[in-house]
Amino acid sequence: MHEMFQSPFTWRYGTPQMRQLWSEVEKRRRLRRVWVALAEAQVRAGLVTPEQAADLRTHMDAIDIERAHEIEAEIRHDLMAEVRTFAEQATVGGGIIHLGATSMDISDNAEVTRQRDALDIILAKVDRLLLAFADQIQRWGDTPTIGWTHIQPAEPTTIGYRLATYAQDLLADEANLQRLRRNLRGKGIKGAVGSAASYQQLLEGTGVTAADLEAQIMEALGLTAFPIATQTYPRRQDWELITALAGLAGTIYRFAFDLRLLQSPPFGEWSEPFGSKQVGSSAMPFKRNPIRAEKLNSLGRYVATLPRVAWDNAAHSLLERTLDDSANRRTIIPEAFLAADEMLRVAIAIVEDLTIDEQAVAHNMARYGVFAASERVLMAAVKAGADRQHLHEVIREHSMTAWDAVRRGQDNPLPDLLATDASITAHLSAQNVRALMDASNYVGDTPIRALAMVGAIRQSRSADG
Repeated sequence: MHEMFQSPFTWRYGTPQMRQLWSEVEKRRRLRRVWVALAEAQVRAGLVTPEQAADLRTHMDAIDIERAHEIEAEIRHDLMAEVRTFAEQATVGGGIIHLGATSMDISDNAEVTRQRDALDIILAKVDRLLLAFADQIQRWGDTPTIGWTHIQPAEPTTIGYRLATYAQDLLADEANLQRLRRNLRGKGIKGAVGSAASYQQLLEGTGVTAADLEAQIMEALGLTAFPIATQTYPRRQDWELITALAGLAGTIYRFAFDLRLLQSPPFGEWSEPFGSKQVGSSAMPFKRNPIRAEKLNSLGRYVATLPRVAWDNAAHSLLERTLDDSANRRTIIPEAFLAADEMLRVAIAIVEDLTIDEQAVAHNMARYGVFAASERVLMAAVKAGADRQHLHEVIREHSMTAWDAVRRGQDNPLPDLLATDASITAHLSAQNVRALMDASNYVGDTPIRALAMVGAIRQSRSADG
């Protein structure tokens, strides 16, 4: 196996469940399910005998990839190679396989059943990740932490509120994926250019219409058909699907990138789980590299590239069909799902066991929070009659002095500087100034809104249940 190139998605990334779903065996099994559904619908029209259809169903899972590859090497058509392999096995029904069909009647519908089941796997993991976020938001909902804008210290927020920003995006991703899951459609059974002419001719005099045949087959597959399709279903659906997965990847990417920043020693506030025997670096034994978050960013970048390929496939689907989407669709659709699956698996593990260093959080609050709290002094003094523009300049000058001290590793002197400035104490007592300079409760209503997000997550779970 490892003597030739193997995609990392065949063994390294993605769960066994998702890899099995996108396996070659499962693809061929699903092709055969469509052929069986076609034959069984044709039994009702009197075109196929019950014995022929039953024979196909009996051999539906007898996948023989080696034999199919032998035939494909001769005829250069992968789907017809599977037809002939199936026909060799099903000696009673083999002669009627694919009656009236074109290749995409079979492969497009089979493909969408895999996309549907893959979405179910993804949505189950999104659900678990949302619940993991909800637990952490609730735990840290009112814990103040310094906020950062432009990667510079800003006003305080709470840890729970920051986590809620990721959860809010994830809820939007979930809603988008659920909508796609509900609206996912197969090509239907419409023949070479979507006219259903071959089926209409076959069904003449049977009392069954082409639309009836299509409805029976799609019901058996659990799919709804596009009302309009050419030789393929509209490739726009692939673009919407992969774009939704890229959106999910973007949400996870942002969380992972923030985690990497917060795990770096200058911040030191958050960290991903680190095993007791985990090796951080081959050269530097002391390292605790955020390798899981880095993997999330790496896979996320890859998923972000795939909608462009799907866009080209949709936009360049000339007239009733071209084949220039076929080769890349073998890769972009399964790998989009496998990468998203792996990202969710890793993100769940990180969020469920997220480490918060409360001492580092408190240290950064003490070091930088007073700068943000100076806004409170400004507002209180102006309410007491001070000139807002004059005091803004006074506080700015003292803040620059304080920044120099902090950069030199000294304690932040800003509370003392403001509490002894006559321009400020003319309107506020020194004691009041010092009280206002405590930024630990300067978090607005973030705890309330963070807990509201927890409620929204859990309420949506109970509604779905």
